[in-house]
Amino acid sequence: MNRKLIIPLSFISLSFLFGAIVMASPERNHKIISSYTEKKIISNIESKLIIYETLQLNELGLSREAFDNALTGYNYLLAAGKILNENIISIIDFSLPSNKKRLFVIDLKEGQLLYNTFVAHGKNSGLKTATKFSNKIESKKTSLGFYITGKTYNGSHGYSLRLDGTEKGINDNALRRGIVMHSAAYVDQDYVSAQGFIGRSLGCPAIPVTIYKNVIETIQNGTCLFMYSPDKYYAAHSKIITQ
Repeated sequence: MNRKLIIPLSFISLSFLFGAIVMASPERNHKIISSYTEKKIISNIESKLIIYETLQLNELGLSREAFDNALTGYNYLLAAGKILNENIISIIDFSLPSNKKRLFVIDLKEGQLLYNTFVAHGKNSGLKTATKFSNKIESKKTSLGFYITGKTYNGSHGYSLRLDGTEKGINDNALRRGIVMHSAAYVDQDYVSAQGFIGRSLGCPAIPVTIYKNVIETIQNGTCLFMYSPDKYYAAHSKIITQ
């Protein structure tokens, strides 16, 4: 069940495959490789879908649509060579209110849920639940869609993680907007207990001070992060989930 996207072949079958490729024409080579890759992607999509049931992610609040869309984008970005670390995927389910733990960090190789914690949305996206999203600079709203995690740095919020939005017109202004993952004292169970929801950011997916270093170090340097909402505009305009 816990396999990489492209399953390693035995030495014999691998030699046979690439022996056939060497003897074929360039066009034939491309078709063989594409067909082989496509079959392996389909096979491993099916195996990774089992993770949702095995980890009982529905009981933790992660919607099936969020998970399915996340895997669709993950495989799209992996095939495009965007993902450097294919073992980890992170999903933020903004269909959940902020008093719920809506960040899920999953190890696809081992089939494990590594982290499930609180995460903030932008102050102009909504109070308790994020319902409005934007890619505009100074909007103070969350941007949905698929991101590739970058490098860490120390900035105004301390140890932080850069996020590169991959969807044009939806989140590709993330770096210019300074949308990063960082810690925030207002992302805490005490805020939930006091007011029913956590604090809000300027658009960044801020996470708890108690766990942020571990999360950032786990997902840094080329993993897939998906920010989900059942938002009609995103569903209609994302070229990744509508492919």
